[in-house]
Amino acid sequence: MRIGMLTGGGDCPGLNAVIRAAVRKGILHHGDEFVGFMEGWRGVLDDVTMPLTLETTSGILHRGGTILRSSRTNVKKIPGGFEKCVEVLGKHKLDALIALGGDDTQSISLALSEKGVKCVGVPKTIDNDLNGTDVCFGFDTAVSIATEAVDRLHSTAEAHNRVIVCEVMGRDAGWIAITAGIAGGADVILVPEVPIDIEEVCRLVKYRREHGKKFSIVVAAEGAQFPESGQATHGTAVDSFGHARLSGIGQALAEEIEKRTGYETRSVNLGHTQRGGTPSAYDRMLATRYGVAAIDLVHAGKFGRLVVLKGTTITDIPLAEAIAKNRTVGEDLLAVMKGLQPLASS
Repeated sequence: MRIGMLTGGGDCPGLNAVIRAAVRKGILHHGDEFVGFMEGWRGVLDDVTMPLTLETTSGILHRGGTILRSSRTNVKKIPGGFEKCVEVLGKHKLDALIALGGDDTQSISLALSEKGVKCVGVPKTIDNDLNGTDVCFGFDTAVSIATEAVDRLHSTAEAHNRVIVCEVMGRDAGWIAITAGIAGGADVILVPEVPIDIEEVCRLVKYRREHGKKFSIVVAAEGAQFPESGQATHGTAVDSFGHARLSGIGQALAEEIEKRTGYETRSVNLGHTQRGGTPSAYDRMLATRYGVAAIDLVHAGKFGRLVVLKGTTITDIPLAEAIAKNRTVGEDLLAVMKGLQPLASS
């Protein structure tokens, strides 16, 4: 079979591992040929490709980023975009297309599936919030990076008797914040699922000071927000899918905490550090399983579906189910977070 592959949306560690696994399984077991489209859906629209062979995918397992590069290209916003995609895919005589990406990327996969293109999706989002899968590759690496940062912030915060706010990724779901926050021993964790209660934040910081701990660590997802002001953004521009560029909640929190408590407070924004570098062993393994499963779906003729992890088992779900909603942090983890914090009456 002739199979196309692309990586859309934000990059994350593990994309290359998926590409490598799919190409190896396809070539070594089925004699498949692969066409890689560069920079996500933009590469399909502009017909910019590279060959994906055993040679071009050799040595990429441990590399971050994606050899196919990526972009946030919304085919829906381009006049005649879907027709152009169908034309280009047809020109390459493809039997299937494997798209690696999150809900935005997979929304295009679904639309193309409804137009007769044989698509298979692989779940990729650093925020870990794609519906229907327990874990997205890249998340484990991002959490490890964020946890190490929190560990390092402890020593400098203690040295100066400071409060330090660490802003991590998480637009609509706080998986990175709550996981790295709990693992790193943060004193306050703020997620998009729960509006920021600044009085409670200050209470927790003051409690530590009053009980002999003169420093505190606050971990905040970029999408966490004050009830009255909404999410903090960098300018007013939005991407092709309508998403604002989030940034600044950490600094806003730091200023508010210092104003209300009088404690010296600083902020750190980890930003794209969480996306970069070599993937963890867990992410390499998960990405490899996803890549092999994607080829298995193609050869089983199961199109319009997304490979997912349920517990410890790789399975698949309809693309429509995957993009129906975001998978957000549940009450179980929020309860763990609250269980580690002092009660208001303490």
